[in-house]
Order: sequence, then structure tokens, then C-alpha cells
Amino acid sequence: MQAILVEDEDALRLATSQTLELGGFTVQACASAEEALPLLRPDYGGVVVTDVRLPGRSGLELLEQVVALDAELPVIVVTGHGDVSMAVAAMRGGAYDFIEKPFAAERLQETVRRAQERRALVLENRALRAQRALHPDLPDLVGRSEAIERVKVMIRNVAPAAVDVLIHGQTGTGKEVVARLLHAASGRKGQFVAINCGALPESVFESEIFGHEAGAFTGAQKRRIGKLEYANGGTVFLDEIESMPMALQVKLLRVLQERRLERLGGNESIALDCRVVAATKTDLLQLAAQGLFREDLYYRIGVVNLELPRLRDRPDDIPLLLAHFVQDAAARFQRPVPNWSAQQMAQWQAADWPGNVRELRNFAERLVLGVVQMPAGVAATGAAVGAATGTVTGTATGTAAGMAPADAATTPHAAPAGPSLPQQVDQFERELIVRALDATDGNVALAADHLGVPRKTLYDKLKKYQIGTGRK
Repeated sequence: MQAILVEDEDALRLATSQTLELGGFTVQACASAEEALPLLRPDYGGVVVTDVRLPGRSGLELLEQVVALDAELPVIVVTGHGDVSMAVAAMRGGAYDFIEKPFAAERLQETVRRAQERRALVLENRALRAQRALHPDLPDLVGRSEAIERVKVMIRNVAPAAVDVLIHGQTGTGKEVVARLLHAASGRKGQFVAINCGALPESVFESEIFGHEAGAFTGAQKRRIGKLEYANGGTVFLDEIESMPMALQVKLLRVLQERRLERLGGNESIALDCRVVAATKTDLLQLAAQGLFREDLYYRIGVVNLELPRLRDRPDDIPLLLAHFVQDAAARFQRPVPNWSAQQMAQWQAADWPGNVRELRNFAERLVLGVVQMPAGVAATGAAVGAATGTVTGTATGTAAGMAPADAATTPHAAPAGPSLPQQVDQFERELIVRALDATDGNVALAADHLGVPRKTLYDKLKKYQIGTGRK
């Protein structure tokens, strides 16, 4: 972890450097903005911490130059106590956060650590996008957890070998992504052909897989090449292989053993050179014990077994995955990239995610579109999305706190009485903010933390509702 510290007071610069070093950071301390500028570059992997009032260029001017260099490089601005206007100007200028003097060492370390985590995610996402630009058709296996690293190592080791692979994983864990990566890393020049065994009617299954000759059955007017033959020289992906009819399992077993096939209605034996990657979400040996799947086919396709982890078993990957999906969705929908708090991310990491990575991708799209719908397992205090600003804020969802359901609803078709719904929402929000300020003795930073919103958002609402903090 790295940090550039800009502070003109010698004693404070030394004390702040030591605080950051105790937090695990390598610190480059500078006495002025001019001294810090040569250290900055677009690929800098750390965080900038700068005082506002500096000799020469101010901290706000340094912030402006950092934003021009890399708008995603986190800058934490240190302001004087009660200097609200300076803090607001810094946040509007693109600062990641601000800290008021005097500050606790833990407060500084935690803020800089969160900024460092965001920076690491940004740089890894850039690397992923650069890799995708070189290989636009190659899917991403995003993650740094131990579980997903094991999968990546397995792909690297197994891909070049001419063995069939069985992938086991719940719905949405990325089975087809892994199959495509196996094909890409195998060096095979043929096609990647995906077949969903559960989506093919049994009446056309044999024709789709093995092909047919003209006249093989009513309606077969000309020869048709089957999926296996079409994948010659490449890879065939058999998704939901547990859905394959038993009669066809026998034929597939013979094809895999001999690497030859005959089209339906034909006598010609055709040599087959394709790798088979099968996928299932069930225990095939258990199905075999129940007579619902051929045990010999299981052992034939499962030369190598690859187990994919559930998303809830790798929560450390959720920030990176969500950032990746949000960036992609924002580009597709031409919407701003939303932000979220550490509290909200902790809630999302604790969610069940029964739909795994696929559910997380859909959730990311809802965040970008401003549609509020929480993932499974998230408490009612989950995030609400500010579609206009692209900001995720930790406001309460559902029935307002302290309000009974009967109070929150009106009788159907009854004429509205009193303030409108937007007015009631504004009034309730104002009351929540006032209570938080009262509870924190007017400390805006603490109130923002209690409410689960960024300080910039809270300052904007203080101005909107004309609420004073009572602190000078």
C-alpha cells in the first residue's frame, strides 16, 4: 500500500507519515504540491493525502491536477476544523473524501485504507479491460480469492491437455465462462460449440448432436451436420448434461470412447477430433445410483473434475466483480457509475446470492439503472439508488422506520389528504438527518457514517433542507 502525503508543517508531516506507516503504508512525504507532482502518474497504485492550505499551489489546485491526470486516483483532502465550504469544494472537485483537523489516527488509517482498496479495484479493472481489448471474445473470470485462483490454475494446467472435463457448479457460477476459457487456452483452432442439453426436446436431440442424412426421417430433406461434427478440431460444451436422455447417453459414450460417429440414417463412420467439456449442477454419481444417469458415462466425461465455488463462498471477490459489472453496464446503458459505502458493500458481501455471479451481474445493472431491488439475504436497511446522481445511498427501504404499515398506506381509491408523497418523504428524510446531527453533537462526518451516506451527499441535503449543524 502506498501514499503520497503533502503537508507543509514539518511536525505534522512527520506525525502523519508515521501514522500511515503504522497502518502498513509506504509513504512519500512532500512539503508542497510542486514537490508531489513529479511523483504522480496515471498508473500510480496508491492514494494522495493533501492539506488544503499549502505554500504555492493549494491542495485544491493539486486535486484539480490529479483529476486531470487520472480522475480515479483517490485524493483525501485535509481541511481545518469547521471549514465546511472548503470540504464541499473539495468533494465537488473530485476528492475521494476529506478529513477535518484535528483527526484521530484510526480515522486517517481507515479512510486511506478504503481509498487504497478502491484504487486496487480500479487498476485491476483496467487490466481486465485491456486484456478484453486484446481478446474481445474471451470472457472474464474475475476474482482474487483463493477458491477462484485454484480454478485459474486448474484451467492453465488442464487446457493444453487433450482430456475431457466435467465442470460442477451451481446455476450462475460461470460454468460456460470456464468452458470457453478452457477452449481459448487449449490452442484448438476449431469452433467452440455450446449445447444446452436441458433445452433440446428429446425428439430432435439425436439429430442435433449427431446430425442426419437426407431422408433419415420425415422432414429430413437434406444432410445436416451435427453439433459434435461441427465442433471438429474445437470444443463442444454440453451444459446440463444430466438432462440428456438415457438412450442418447449410450450413443454419446460410444462416440467418446471411439472418437467416431455416424449421422442418423447413415452408415459412414466419421472421425471426430473434439474436446468435450460437460457441466452439471447436480451430483451425477448420486443420479447414477438412482438409475437416472449412466455411471460409465460419468467416468468417461469426468477425466478431470473442476468444482466452481459459490459466490457466497468467496465474498472477497464481490467488490471486484461488482465494480467490473457496473463499469460494463454503465458503458452499455450510457449511465454514470454509481458509488457505494463500505457499510453497503459489507451488506452485499453477507448476502446469500442464490443466483451466484449471474445474480450479481443483474444486481449491478439495476444499480446503474437506478432500480431498487436488494439481493437475497440483505437486511431492510440495504441500499437505495439515486438514479439522478449515480450514487448508491444507505437509506431505509420499504416502510419508513417507526411507521406502522397501516400508517404508511392509504385506503384504495381514497382521495389523498395532507402533504403529497414527495413532501412526506422529504419531511421524513429531514427528520432523520436532524436526529443524526443531534446524536453526534452536530458532527457532519459522524452523522454521515451513521446514516450510511457519503459526506458530499449529506452536505447537499443540509443545503437543500436548510439545516444548520450548530458547529462553527
